[in-house]
Amino acid sequence: MSTISERIREKLFEMQDLQYRDFQAKLVPTVDKETIIGVRTPAVRKFAREIGRDPEIGRFLADLPHQYYDENNLHSFIIERIKDYEECLGEVERFLPYIDNWATCDTQSPKVFAKHTEELLGPIRRWIASDRPYTVRYGIGMLMKFYLDENFKVQYLEMVSSVRSEEYYVKMMAAWYFATALAKQYDDAVRYLQDKKLDAWTHNKTIQKARESYRITAEQKAYLKTLII
Repeated sequence: MSTISERIREKLFEMQDLQYRDFQAKLVPTVDKETIIGVRTPAVRKFAREIGRDPEIGRFLADLPHQYYDENNLHSFIIERIKDYEECLGEVERFLPYIDNWATCDTQSPKVFAKHTEELLGPIRRWIASDRPYTVRYGIGMLMKFYLDENFKVQYLEMVSSVRSEEYYVKMMAAWYFATALAKQYDDAVRYLQDKKLDAWTHNKTIQKARESYRITAEQKAYLKTLII
């Protein structure tokens, strides 16, 4: 009798699109192409909705590390559908050390976290302080998603600006965070550029991304250009 992990892998291969696999491999250069099955994201999400109801799904979630990139994405999509906050957080914490690329990292965004933003701050602080680059990236991503609107506090900008990493995917996420902060909390965020609180690469990438954004005014873009270092 096959295990649920074996059944899942078999199903993923049934949905394989080799042309899409080649395309995806170029987007996630940190992932070995041989570990990419090549299942389109909408199909993986649909499968997550179906298989997530399987009474044995916990066995798949515990079967780490997975062999294939697509299994990791499926894992993420299953986790983000968990409705109980503590259960969801536990599964996120267990899975984070196994994330090895930006795409899997960024696609996991549990809906239940939006209802527990106060409790989530503790885990986010731990994630941002991690020595694992994709755990740090995930923590910054959660701050960007849930704490730049009505839950915003200036101290969260400080949390991200204090991150010091040479990892490209961490620095890129920090730049993305600050560019989004400029769009949503301009007066507070721009001070971090004026005071040069970010490393030079992240500083300039933030300005580049902000100036490409339709949410930044022409006047703001012109001023940001003067802050390039």
